[in-house]
Amino acid sequence: MSLAIEHPEYNYGVVRRFAIMTVVWGIVGMAVGVLLALQLAWPWFNFEIPWLTYGRLRPLHTNAVIFAFGGCALMGTALYVVQRTCQTRLISNKLAEFVFWGWQTVIVSAAITLPLGITQTKEYAELEWPIAILIAIVWVSFGIVFFGTIAKRKVSHIYVANWFFGALIIGVAVLHIFNNLAMPVTLWKSYSIYSGSMDAMVQWWYGHNAVGFFLTAGFLGIMYYFIPKQAERPVYSYRLSIVHFWALIAIYVWAGPHHLHYTPVPDWAQSLGMVMSLILLAPSWGGMINGMMTLSGAWEKLRTDPILKFLIVSLSFYGMATFEGPMMSIKTVNALSHNTDWTIGHVHAGALGWVAMISIGAMYHLIPILYGRPQGQMYSTRMINQHFWLATIGTVLYIASMWVNGLMQGLMWRATNADGTLTYSFVETVVASYPGYYVRALGGAIFLFGMLIMAYNVWRTATTTEVRDEADVPATPLPATRRAPA
Repeated sequence: MSLAIEHPEYNYGVVRRFAIMTVVWGIVGMAVGVLLALQLAWPWFNFEIPWLTYGRLRPLHTNAVIFAFGGCALMGTALYVVQRTCQTRLISNKLAEFVFWGWQTVIVSAAITLPLGITQTKEYAELEWPIAILIAIVWVSFGIVFFGTIAKRKVSHIYVANWFFGALIIGVAVLHIFNNLAMPVTLWKSYSIYSGSMDAMVQWWYGHNAVGFFLTAGFLGIMYYFIPKQAERPVYSYRLSIVHFWALIAIYVWAGPHHLHYTPVPDWAQSLGMVMSLILLAPSWGGMINGMMTLSGAWEKLRTDPILKFLIVSLSFYGMATFEGPMMSIKTVNALSHNTDWTIGHVHAGALGWVAMISIGAMYHLIPILYGRPQGQMYSTRMINQHFWLATIGTVLYIASMWVNGLMQGLMWRATNADGTLTYSFVETVVASYPGYYVRALGGAIFLFGMLIMAYNVWRTATTTEVRDEADVPATPLPATRRAPA
């Protein structure tokens, strides 16, 4: 029996569907990631099936985790937050439904074409031109729903979370459209209109800003709404949140060339990317501190509220990843880290530690509200706590193993004998990396197991009014809608 409710003022239906698909695609994307980790540790896990080989599944994994799991989390929370903070219903229910079903169509299309080897071979932009056009149409429709709702708001103030969601929508639209400009030659094959170094520059202008706007700005919008709501505290500094927004938006767009160190791209462009990446540390940590300090006077809630643990620990990983990224952009450091597993560890500190954990925390806050649960409680708080520790342990195992592997690989690759010859062959570095691959597979499997626990908890929350462990849940009322600051 579904307990889904329709709110008299707001459209909760589309938000609810996005929330459920966030959990579903999270499990799918992370299951593919675990299979890939197993293949690197034990190559026979591809079962000698072409569609399951590493080269086919790796882009499927990145697209599923970023755009399916992360995209559903962003769209669902954005459409929820914009209604609550603007105190008005979505401008068009039909267009919102089109956004949901269109996005699911994009995801399914990716799941079919990528294992078949149909790809543009561009990082985070692998999907061929028919699907890329559909993405643009759906994304622009999402923007119309979001900004149209803001335009008819019943309050004068636009809460800062909506600023970040708005930057996400505008930034990703521009990035996606210009990076995917291509000449189709068949229904499933096209060639970029850019060539050579220019293509690389445009690709990493897109690639790094997909991180900056999709995986950072959007999820900071989640942070600025759900941490104050769950903690029942106002944002520590609203002024800092505005400075954080404008500094992040102004600086992030310049950082992409740090992916192209020691390539034919002009040296000045590489250096510019490095400098702007280092400057980017300041607004990134400003946002992290703002989120952390929102708990001032309420730190004791971390002992009893596992949802708040997810949200706050995600900020810890965000701070770590946004320190590590600028450090790795320094040319001398990049000479050691480039093309090693250190980069993989860095990416997953952001993807698992920051993006996944804050999305999970937001879903745990949101789903009981969407299903009209008594006192806004999930079916089992104890399961949320178990999920938190599984997610944290899995993430730490994953990134620590990749850090160790990366440093070892970089040092082995650059080691030389007295006569200038290489000390180690490439095969020797692969053999030395195997212990790290075993640990990574274990960490990924632990994280995936936590997602399965979440799926069961969500299912029971959606189908029953029972609270399994009510004694563990503090009987606090649902917090009121965020007030607009003076």
